[in-house]
Amino acid sequence: MKKKIIVFVLAVSLCLSCLAGCGGGKKDSKGVVKVYNWGEYIDEEVIQQFEDETGIEVIYDTFETNEEMYPIIEAGGTSYDAVCPSDYMIEKMIKNNLLAEIDYDNIPNMKYLSESIMEGSKAFDPENKYSVPYTFGTLGILYNTAMVEEPVTSWNALWNEKYKGEILMYNSPRDLFTAPLELLGYSINTTDEAQLGEAKELLLEQKPLLQRYVMDQIKDIMISGSAAMAMAYSGEVLQLQEANPDLAYVVPEEGSNYFIDSWVIPANSENKENAEAWINFLNDPEIALKNFEYITYSTPNTGAQELMDQSLLENPAVFPGEEILKKCEVFHSLGEEGDTLFNDLWLEIKDAAVKS
Repeated sequence: MKKKIIVFVLAVSLCLSCLAGCGGGKKDSKGVVKVYNWGEYIDEEVIQQFEDETGIEVIYDTFETNEEMYPIIEAGGTSYDAVCPSDYMIEKMIKNNLLAEIDYDNIPNMKYLSESIMEGSKAFDPENKYSVPYTFGTLGILYNTAMVEEPVTSWNALWNEKYKGEILMYNSPRDLFTAPLELLGYSINTTDEAQLGEAKELLLEQKPLLQRYVMDQIKDIMISGSAAMAMAYSGEVLQLQEANPDLAYVVPEEGSNYFIDSWVIPANSENKENAEAWINFLNDPEIALKNFEYITYSTPNTGAQELMDQSLLENPAVFPGEEILKKCEVFHSLGEEGDTLFNDLWLEIKDAAVKS
């Protein structure tokens, strides 16, 4: 009898193990969130903490530009669950039905997001249905106070002949054209050919003054003191100033671009609730603070801001005030024709540089 009972118990245990195994397989497939983000744009300890606290595995990939990310999402071959594009690209993705509406009931930590940043997000997500802000910042001028004697307040500083050979500009058409368009009083989202033609002429006039057009190289060049001033985004200013205390940053008085990078959920996501859990986790004030301290891009999380040192909150490079943001515009998606126009003008400028 004992043998029969033991055999019976073993059989039941085996069945339960098999069922648990089957159930475990389903749980594993649901316990994943596929994240697609910019490189160096999150503290890896935050990823580990999310996995530990939720039991959801994070599959994490990175991209370098919005333009690299977009065709991957459009093709739909890889079903990402949480992606972090910039404002104008989110606008394009909404127009092309590539995004799912977010269930904000699953993101209670939304309550910590700045009302002004949520309002700013309406420029590309009019009803705030598809995106949750992650970081924000401005485009301005980074300059070396040991090399630049006078106050820098205007985009005109980048046309100052006194600093010939010591000026850097972005190797990116939308960023590059921001400076001359602001000087001329035009929108940075203009597609008017005459206005862009005027901006191009200013950039051609500037060309002999430049050291070169760059992107990420700006960091090393400015830290080493090998250039006097450069176009720069605010997000890395804290790290740069730590490496070289002589560096200062300003948003020019004419105005500029301010960006909002946000989390979105692709329409073909297979783990939407897990994506919402991911977004909610990142908006916990302590997590948002930890992440900010690593990436140094401004967080719109007011709960995290309350935990910060007052000096950070008073640093306009990190947290631009309302007066600065009022002068700035968010980039909009310009459509294929607009993109082609900017790119063609940029090619003309680059060709002129080669000939000079």
